[in-house]
This record gives sequence, C-alpha cells and structure tokens, in this order.
Amino acid sequence: MNKRLWSVYACLCGLMISALCTLPSRAQTPEVNRKPPMFTYLADWQIPRANWPDMDKANSAGNAILEKALADGTIVGYGDDENLVHQPDAETHDNWWSAMSLGGLIKVLDQFLASPGTTSPVLASATGHWDNIFISRYYNWHSGSYKSGYTHISAYKMRPDAAGDAIDTLSQNMVVPLLEKMLADGTILEYEIDTQAIHTQEPGTFWIAYTAAKPEGLDKVQTAILDTLQAHPLSGPAFDSMTDYGGHRDELIQGDGTYK
Repeated sequence: MNKRLWSVYACLCGLMISALCTLPSRAQTPEVNRKPPMFTYLADWQIPRANWPDMDKANSAGNAILEKALADGTIVGYGDDENLVHQPDAETHDNWWSAMSLGGLIKVLDQFLASPGTTSPVLASATGHWDNIFISRYYNWHSGSYKSGYTHISAYKMRPDAAGDAIDTLSQNMVVPLLEKMLADGTILEYEIDTQAIHTQEPGTFWIAYTAAKPEGLDKVQTAILDTLQAHPLSGPAFDSMTDYGGHRDELIQGDGTYK
C-alpha cells in the first residue's frame, strides 16, 4: 500500500469534519465513541537470519501460557509475527498479547518471566530486543484464530501544537468508520489505533493497524480509501497542520493470532 495513502486520506479528514458539522444528522457518518482501554504488550526481537526457522518452536513454547490466559479472560488476544519489510537494526519478529487492563497484561508477563520453559536458544541469540506497551480506545475484531495474516501498520507523529483531541477527531470521523466497514464485509480481521501507555518514545505518536487474512485484503483497503477520496473531493492542509510527516513510518508483518 502506498505509504502516503493514509496521509492523503487523513489530509482530507479535518476539512471533511468541518463539512460534516454542517450536514443534517442523517447524512453524517455513524457515531463512533471511545471504547474501554485495551492494552497490548509487544515484544520485538531482532533474530539472526540463520535462526529464523527456530522462531516457530519458541512461539509454541509460550502458547500454553497465552491460551490459558485467553480462556480465563485475563487477555483478549495474542499472536506473533515476522516482519516482511526488513530494515537495518529493526525487529525481524514479534510476540504480543492484549488485555482489557494493565494488570492483566502484566500478569501474563510475570508468568513468562517465571517460566524457564519460555526461554529458548533462538531468543537468546537475538541481537536486539525491546518492548512496548500500547493503549487503544478504538479497536474491533472477529473472534477466532487466523494463520499467516497480513498486518499493515502506519505510524504518525502529531505536531506539538495539534489539538489535544486530534487523534479522537481523526479516528471518529474517518478512520474507524472505514475500517468498521472493512471489518463487516470480511476484508479485514482486526483493527486498532494505538498510542503508547508506557512512553518509551516522545509522546504524540499514534499507530493505525489492521490485519487482513489474505494479501488481496490490503488492496481492498487501499481501494476503499481511494473510493472515499473520490466521493469526498475535499482538499487543504488540515492534516499537515496536525501531523509531522517526518515521524511517519509503515510496517508490513505476517503472522498468526487469536482473539476471544
């Protein structure tokens, strides 16, 4: 997907919001509200290429903890991924789990730290490792498991003078309605809009992520964005005024996941 596409799409967002405010309520997009916070623990690993085949064994070793936590409601989802667009000094693999409380998230982490069976030679071979804890107020998914799904992630940096509710405004008026439509018709399996709950980076970055079961789903999302742009031919520097493009990055990863 064109790495600027979400940016172009969102660039129209601010102007469309103003237009929406002047339209009759029946013509506006369905109301989108903030949801209870969902927390995600993401462990990134930089694994030497020769050891990539061993990551499946390492992931399987931790599945017993994650499956039990999912069954008893401690977490609502978990999975692992491999990066498809490799960069120097960046992650090659990740593991993640999500919970509806920070306590639930850390409870699972404590179990991993206390379990010697979850430490494997392939993880010990990592040349880089770092963790993130994210929080999301905008998310949804189809329950069940998927294999080899494709997750597209776009990161954006807000300008220091952006409104405090800028992420809510973008999410509620443009991004979530489109992704909800893609979720409803089966194009995507899950989406979320994340910020850091534990700030290991400068505050102000947010991430838009969605997962498609097949690569064709990535094309369908792109087409949906372009169709929306054609249906609402607005222009202007609205998004530019809120976002620093120097902080924009994309990722494309592939992996397995399960949601409650």
